[in-house]
Amino acid sequence: MPITKSAKKALRQSFTRKARNLRRKNNYKNNLKEFKNLTSAGKNDEAKKLLSKVYKALDKAAKTNVIAKNKAARLKSSATKLLQKTA
Repeated sequence: MPITKSAKKALRQSFTRKARNLRRKNNYKNNLKEFKNLTSAGKNDEAKKLLSKVYKALDKAAKTNVIAKNKAARLKSSATKLLQKTA
């Protein structure tokens, strides 16, 4: 356990940041999973509406360094290709 005041504050900050990062990570993963389920079910209209949410979640995760920018670009590209393939 931390002893100094600054170490205690650093511990609190790391817990807060971990929670925020997990929220962002789970958000993009859940949106992507829901999008893939919709496309595999053939519900392209609903998937198109969800695509912007997927993009937003991936961009936020990349902006805050939860995931790398290239990974976000790769996932967005594969999501778009998947939608075009099923259409």
